[in-house]
Amino acid sequence: MARVLYFTRDYTPHDHRFLSGLAKTEHRVYYLQLERRGHTLEDRPLPPQIEQIRWKGGMRPARLRDGPRLYLDLRRVLSEIQPDLVHAGPIQRSAFLVALSGYQPLVSMSWGYDLIQDAQRNPLWRWATRYTLRRSAVMIGDCDTIRQLAVAHGIPGERVVTFPWGVDLERFSPGSPPGNAETFTLLSTRGWEPIYGADIIAQAFVLVARQRPELRLLMLGGGSQANLLRKIFERGGVEDQVGFPGQVPQVELPRYYRMCDVYLSASHSDGTSISLLEAMACGRPVIVSDIPGNREWVIPGKNGWLFADGNPAALAQAILQAVEHRSQLAEMGRASRQIAEARADWKANFQRLLQAYQLALNARP
Repeated sequence: MARVLYFTRDYTPHDHRFLSGLAKTEHRVYYLQLERRGHTLEDRPLPPQIEQIRWKGGMRPARLRDGPRLYLDLRRVLSEIQPDLVHAGPIQRSAFLVALSGYQPLVSMSWGYDLIQDAQRNPLWRWATRYTLRRSAVMIGDCDTIRQLAVAHGIPGERVVTFPWGVDLERFSPGSPPGNAETFTLLSTRGWEPIYGADIIAQAFVLVARQRPELRLLMLGGGSQANLLRKIFERGGVEDQVGFPGQVPQVELPRYYRMCDVYLSASHSDGTSISLLEAMACGRPVIVSDIPGNREWVIPGKNGWLFADGNPAALAQAILQAVEHRSQLAEMGRASRQIAEARADWKANFQRLLQAYQLALNARP
């Protein structure tokens, strides 16, 4: 049994899943939250076996000027708990603070955007990335793209453990096909923020919806682009073909995947997208942006389509292809499920995290 400090940026559905898995192990797990970003990301409570640590962070967005205060209090927490290892991420935030403290062993966890985007922002972010990775006993990432970026920033490849975070294949499972043959439903579950390309989906839908009146679009979630998206739909005259269910609880997500014909994502940046894996596990064909993380999961013509990133016309063309090949969608959905079963099983992939922990514990001074 090891004493594990799990130090994350905010409390998200992904954190809940990792902590729920760790709660079932023999390890004693402490939970530390860097910040609270102003909106609830996960409404389920911490598993009762997880001990939350109270400190000077975790109550509001973390600002650069908070760094010295948080650093000093983190050192206090580490001194009091004396964990056998610290699991921390994202790289330039939680993991960086631990690296600054000198505490070992550190298991850094990439959240995708930290290496794909943040590490490219400016020299200071790149320095923080290299500093953290070179002081990490192990780094865990969710796809080969992340692995390559981490190695490029200085961590040896043998200290990188790669595994897709995966999904619960029992909860996210195929159901009955969409019940209304007179409509064709597209589903988007990503946030309405520039990085996720919700505006690309809106523009593409306007291009195709007027010529294919059977099309329907469900836009789950919300975000800063809400007004922009509604204007795009209204100006395009297709607002009656778009539904806005709002923020959907995790327990309701499988039902939405099952009611759609095709899942859409126009994200400009992703490692392994969990929502993509959820759609595939539910047996749905997918249309996603042609970026490295998505290429690891989508085989054009087999389980979906890739379209040129940031190109509404290319997405519109892919949607039309899906409609025209409607008779093949069931077979493509089965291929999606098979890929998910082979590579995206959360229960199987979680064991890779425990292997990463053991690798880090073996590296202790």
